[in-house]
Parts: sequence; C-alpha cells; structure tokens
Amino acid sequence: MSSTLVETHYGKVQGTTDGDVSVWKGIPFAQPPLGELRFHAPQKPVSWSGVRDATAFGAISAQPAAIMGLFSATPELSSEDSLFLNIWSPGADDRQRPVLFWIHGGAFTAGSGSTAWYDGKAFASNGDVVVVTINYRLGALGFLHLADVEGTDAGFSSNCGLLDQIAALEWVRDNIAAFGGDPANITIFGESAGAMSIGALLTMPQAKGLYQRAILQSGASHNVRTSEKATTITRAFMNALNVQKATDLLSVPLEQLLEVQSTITVPGGGLPFEPVIDGKTLPQPPLDAIAHGSADGVSLLIGTNRDEMRLFTLMDPNEAVFKMPLLEKLFGEKAEQVAALYEANAATREDAWVDILTDRTFRIPALSLADRALERGTPVWMYRFDWSSPAFGGQLKACHALEVPFVWNNLDKQGVEMLTGDSPMRQKIAEDMHAAWIAFAYTGEPAIPRLPTWPAYHTDRRATMLFNEAYEVVNDPQGAERRAWEESVSAAL
Repeated sequence: MSSTLVETHYGKVQGTTDGDVSVWKGIPFAQPPLGELRFHAPQKPVSWSGVRDATAFGAISAQPAAIMGLFSATPELSSEDSLFLNIWSPGADDRQRPVLFWIHGGAFTAGSGSTAWYDGKAFASNGDVVVVTINYRLGALGFLHLADVEGTDAGFSSNCGLLDQIAALEWVRDNIAAFGGDPANITIFGESAGAMSIGALLTMPQAKGLYQRAILQSGASHNVRTSEKATTITRAFMNALNVQKATDLLSVPLEQLLEVQSTITVPGGGLPFEPVIDGKTLPQPPLDAIAHGSADGVSLLIGTNRDEMRLFTLMDPNEAVFKMPLLEKLFGEKAEQVAALYEANAATREDAWVDILTDRTFRIPALSLADRALERGTPVWMYRFDWSSPAFGGQLKACHALEVPFVWNNLDKQGVEMLTGDSPMRQKIAEDMHAAWIAFAYTGEPAIPRLPTWPAYHTDRRATMLFNEAYEVVNDPQGAERRAWEESVSAAL
C-alpha cells in the first residue's frame, strides 16, 4: 500500500485506508462561496501550509433538512461551505489509472458526494480505477439566474452549480496523477440531475477537454431553461424574500434562502432550479450544440430504467392518474391514438400512464441525445435497466434510482435494501453492471465476457442492452412508442 500523504498543488493532504483502498475525503476544490462570493463562479482554492486532514467528509451543499437523509444513514451537515471532493484509489502511485468522476443526483436541490451509496471502494478495489465524488451548489445558490435583474454589476454568474462541477474537473486534471489517476482518461458519470448536468457539460465551452467519456443514467440534455423563464423564477424568488436588487441577496441568511426556495414552483410543473441557457456559460440549447459538434470525441453510455416514474407515483399516487388534457397538449389530435398504443402494451391504464410519463421525462430525452450525438459520429452505447424490485409489494418495479447501487456494487449500504428488497439475484446483476462501467472507463466500450455481445447504438438498429435476471440485447425496445413521440410535431418535452 502506498502512502496516504499526498502533495497537491495547494498543499499536502493526509488520507486513510479502507482495506486495500486509499481514501481521501473533504478536499476543497474551490474557495468557500460565502459572502461576496455567493452567486459567483467558483474561485481557485487557497493554498495551505502543513498537512490538511482528509479523513472525514466535508459538509454537504446547503439543502432543506427534510430531504438531506432520504437515502443516507443520517442527515449530514449542510452548509454553503461545501465545495469538497472525495477520492478512492488503489494507491497514490504513478500507475495512471482511469478516473471515474461521479456527479450526484437530487433534482438539483438535494444530494451529496458523500452519500454511502457512492462509496468508491468497490470500484477502486474491483476495477483498479480511481473514483472521485463531488459536491456542487444546489437550488437557488447553484442555479438562480441573476443576469437580467437589477443590480447585476457585481459579477454574478448563472449556472454556478455546473461551474462548480467544472472547477472540480479542473482540480482533478491538475492533481489526480498524484493519487494514482490518469488526467487524460476521465469518465464523468451521473444519475438523474447528475446525468442532466452531464447533458449540459457536454455543451459548455469551459468543460471541453476535461473528460474523455460520459455515462448518463436517467438524465439527458433536456433539463435546461431559457433565460426568460429563468428570470421569471428569479423574480418570484426575490419577491418572496422581499428583495429588490440582486446584490441584496448576498446578505439574506441561508436558512431564509432555503425556506423560500422550497416554496418556488414552476407553472405547468418541472424543476424550479436547473441549468439556464444564459448565452455565456451555457451558450445555446444543449441538443443544438451537440448537433454542431460540442460532444465530438466523447464516447457515451446512455440509459434509463424501465419504470422510472414508479418511484414518484408511489410517493404521490395522484401522479399515476391518467390525464388526457396533458396528453392532448403533447400530441394534439393524435392523443387518443397514442393513449391506445400505450394501453395496448400495458397491463392497466395506470401502467400506461406511468409509461407515458417515463418516456416523456427520461427515455425520449435520452434517445434524442443519442440521435444528435450519432449525427456527428459519436460512439454511443445504450442500456435499459429492467430488473423489477420486490420492495413495497412490487410497486416500484424498475423505478428511478434503482440501478445506482447496482452500478456501484454497493448493495450492502444503508437504505439500499429499502429500495431493492433482498432478492438473491441482486448481486450477480450488480457485479456485471459494475464490471461493464469499469470496462467503459478503460476502453470506451462496456463489453465484458459475462454479457451478450453489446453492439454500439445506431439508428438503423437501436441495439439496447436490457439488464434483468437474464441479459438481452433488443433492437429498438418500445419502438412504436418512440416513433409516436418522433412523429408528433406538438410533442414538446
């Protein structure tokens, strides 16, 4: 085992060991975004003298307390001073291993890189790779758009949360070799809002060249907002705080910001805080940028879960109620035809509606991203996670986030069994998905001997790996439903 005392560009850090893996936690990759730095782009860390202790996680990004511990063992300390990253490595040596860089999900308002599900020991030990997890600013602190309101001469930036992710990637580029990683072989991967972040990073000029591969789990490039719509949300936020100028937001107590943030809603639904097409940090709609080559040279692994929306309909059964007006808004005069198509391929009308919502929110955006990338000759692999959880009486099926502990091979972590149940089939699937992700980090292809031959994704065949108790490659799964979305001129996602 190599030493866990490592010299970074900013000072020395002392890590620890977990079995055969070296671990460093709570390393700052930017200055604390406090006071005058609130709503500003992240600044380089300040160097320190002596040795910084890196054996405990730093605070997680400020978020409402009610959701902090949803899938964690205990609620963690939440703070504006949260721009930390964590590293797991087989050793701080000169081996130049592939790097897996994880961006957590949580609807852009919750989550952290220190959640137990994202413990990188299994990846480092089983795959001889280096794993990095990060925090980034969330909610209003990370995604409030201030460019078009009064008092914006103070250097405020849009998309601070995405810029935090880029700052962490820059830190990894400059420092990861000292931890046994290869700065020229970085795979960014994330789930839900983490994958949606990657869908934006693929198009951001500042992120260009900082990674070579990307894995998007249950998220794509659609979750962005125009500056006009973002400004409407910003004004509602400021009005609720009784704040007149953007600069006045610098002195609002954090607790008050979080309280008001929780009251902000979007007419018609959607996430209140998400990436903004501001013309600067995010210059244009991501799909347009990808069509013009912004993701050229980056290999992509993209996928969704078969029953994504089951997680949300379990929490709010009203979400599962078939809503014909929404279908008419999406498909116009074809709404009845589309409803009949989904009902013909589902056991119940409720199942059909959940399939429609899953496609609208997750699967169709993923396929759209793949299609745009393929137009540029970008290598793409596609998967769908079909394994159905027995938890909650089988109501979850293959729901949103279910694949995460399988990918990380962390089925034994706190809270996982609540989502997955205790089926003995889980471990084999976890080991094989885990190995496929490691293979992708090494070669840009997710091929491993234990899976069927997994062809690259192309629009003529649309080969998709289905992860279930038996693995199967299917051409264009749910193809009729996919075509219904493509053929509808009014199906705005």
